[in-house]
Amino acid sequence: MAIAFTVNGQPVSVTVEEDTPLLWVLREELGLTGTKFGCGVAACGACSVQVDGALVRSCSLPVGEAAGKAVRTIEGLKAADGTLHKVQQAWIAAQVPQCGYCQSGQIMAAVALIEQVGTPSDAEIDAAMTNICRCGTYPRIRAAIRAATGAAAAATAASVPAEQGDA
Repeated sequence: MAIAFTVNGQPVSVTVEEDTPLLWVLREELGLTGTKFGCGVAACGACSVQVDGALVRSCSLPVGEAAGKAVRTIEGLKAADGTLHKVQQAWIAAQVPQCGYCQSGQIMAAVALIEQVGTPSDAEIDAAMTNICRCGTYPRIRAAIRAATGAAAAATAASVPAEQGDA
């Protein structure tokens, strides 16, 4: 069965069974390998993508449910001129990844959080970032999210006494 949707702003049509996980369509049919397979049961978040702006675990979403919708993957975050998304830039600056396997899903979750909340508090970050990182880079993930929203700069400026900040 042909299923049509958009991926990263481009219309696509694939001929697969409706119950095929979106993850496998992205990776195997469309060659978008940035989205990773982790657990296969929507628990780890390595496969996180956005569908119509909502964060989903693509390993458990049947591609039939994506029909007519807009899917955004890690490959779709870059601007047309190749500029990385502000979250990707913050990830690099904060040196978030260790092994890196979960990072595309982590970044997609962070982008969704920022798009939904704006400048999330630490509690909102902790509640929303449910993806698993076996390397334990959670403090760097939080720092990168804060940097991407400007919260890190605001917190630093607020903690510097006026005499030092004016020097």
